[in-house]
Amino acid sequence: MFKFLLLAIALFGFLLLLGLAFYFFFPRKYQSSDTVAKSYDDWTNDGILEFYWGEHIHLGHYGSPPRRKDFLASKHDFVHEMVRWGKLEQLPAGTTVLDVGCGIGGSSRILARDYGFAVTGVTISPQQVRRAQELTSPEVSAQFKVDDALNLSFPDASFDVVWSIEAGPHMPDKARYAQEMLRVLKPGGILVVADWNQRDDRRKPLNWWERPVMRQLLDQWSHPAFASIEGFAEQLEATGLVAGRVATTDWTQETLPAWLDSIWQGIVRPDGLLKFGVVGFIKSLREVPTFLLMRLAFGAGLCRFGMFRAVRVASPEPSQNAMFAQNRDNLVQS
Repeated sequence: MFKFLLLAIALFGFLLLLGLAFYFFFPRKYQSSDTVAKSYDDWTNDGILEFYWGEHIHLGHYGSPPRRKDFLASKHDFVHEMVRWGKLEQLPAGTTVLDVGCGIGGSSRILARDYGFAVTGVTISPQQVRRAQELTSPEVSAQFKVDDALNLSFPDASFDVVWSIEAGPHMPDKARYAQEMLRVLKPGGILVVADWNQRDDRRKPLNWWERPVMRQLLDQWSHPAFASIEGFAEQLEATGLVAGRVATTDWTQETLPAWLDSIWQGIVRPDGLLKFGVVGFIKSLREVPTFLLMRLAFGAGLCRFGMFRAVRVASPEPSQNAMFAQNRDNLVQS
């Protein structure tokens, strides 16, 4: 029995070292939109992320102040809290919604099923589209397609609401991301965005330990950069397409427990080891350092969870129309 225990410990140690080796020597650095698509295709195909995170590949909402919750239930709660914060719950059935960075469609299905919205989800990952379609029953008014958030295929003023959760860090050009979401929004329509953000380093530069931590957070999950809450709000307003000011708030405390809960899932659900085997176990282990660094970054104030709400200007001034036309032409040419 003692020998068996030693063997099990040695095996676990070996697999742990192997997982750490993958983490340190094979990062998933952002190179282009193709590297983002490939990362999500791989995560979708192996099924590990869906097994532990469910159909919502985003953080959960644990209340204010945070309280203990089921990990998967907290993700459903997040969607409903975002609907309420964005003041979308009173919109009529049939409201058209674009879900930018829809993943495998968890949020899109809630918006369609629980609120009666007509939802179009877009992602750069073909495998996520395939899986979203598989998970969506015919009676749910949600459809999915491959599209690029920096060059959306929809005409101007196509949707009543544009919605996006945790897609911004994958965007190399935050200003274009802001422009495109507002471009496809109808006059008077509502934009609601939830994102991982970095502290505004224009006010407080990153220090000696924050720089390498942020580098790892970027390199491990194909992120070119995080915007700050203040910076992205400014970019939205700079489009000239926002009525008044962009509303923002910080949901760091409401979402913070999700990082350690993500790790805890691997402990309380050992059936994952049987389902995915040794390879799946190693893949899961290589994500643990990133989850821990995310918890450190959000807990220490290096990162913040930003919420953004903007209303598309109903009737732009001539100068704003000219600005919009110029920006649109630039997007087409680039």
